[in-house]
Amino acid sequence: MTGTLQGRTALVSGGTSGIGLAVVHRFVDEGAHVFVTGRRQEALDALRGELGDAVTPIRADATEADGIATVFRAVAERGSGLDAVHVNAGIGEFKPLAEVTADDFEATFGTNVRGTTLTVQGALPFLREGSAIVVTGSTAASGTEPSFGLYGASKAAIATLTRTWAAELAPRRIRIDTVVPGPTETPGLKGLAPGNGDALLAQMASGMPLGRLLRPEEVAAAVLFLVSDQSSGMTGSELLVDGGSTIA
Repeated sequence: MTGTLQGRTALVSGGTSGIGLAVVHRFVDEGAHVFVTGRRQEALDALRGELGDAVTPIRADATEADGIATVFRAVAERGSGLDAVHVNAGIGEFKPLAEVTADDFEATFGTNVRGTTLTVQGALPFLREGSAIVVTGSTAASGTEPSFGLYGASKAAIATLTRTWAAELAPRRIRIDTVVPGPTETPGLKGLAPGNGDALLAQMASGMPLGRLLRPEEVAAAVLFLVSDQSSGMTGSELLVDGGSTIA
């Protein structure tokens, strides 16, 4: 039995932890070869040790032109093009308006908006007809979470860009959609409350209709759907995987 992505080539940015890591595992399980980007060499080495030749780990800062060039040189060297891209690299922190600095703004929008834009732009020459891109959004884009405005605004910008890009890429038969996770049990989410991360996760879980946080694997299943032929009629869409958090 062959996998959904058998013989295809994918790229996952921010693929060494949390949702991105779960997506890498799911893509490999479904038969893809996956280029994985990240900033931590030890995490990339561990991934290569676990998954072997099914992955090509690339240490790169996806927010900078030099980092993007490094990623796509590796893609070009393999010579197989790209069938799927998951743009997942992102950062965020809780900080009320009165405490937000110019550096905070640059870091958040530089990673989440500029980095996403540069990654999608860099992938364009390698994307084959019928390929698909998925960008990681967030329910925080609704702008209702106190002290999370900067992060939410960056994710709202991504949602707008994705819809615009969908219209631009449609003539090439390239689809692009946004997966919108709710609170998901990841190291990144836990790290928003240093020293009290478990308490933060428990508090968030208590407010979820399902009574728990999402698992990264649940979001990865949605990403797989969006890059697969099963979603061939979708582009410019936002797929909520939020555990019901938007109806709570």
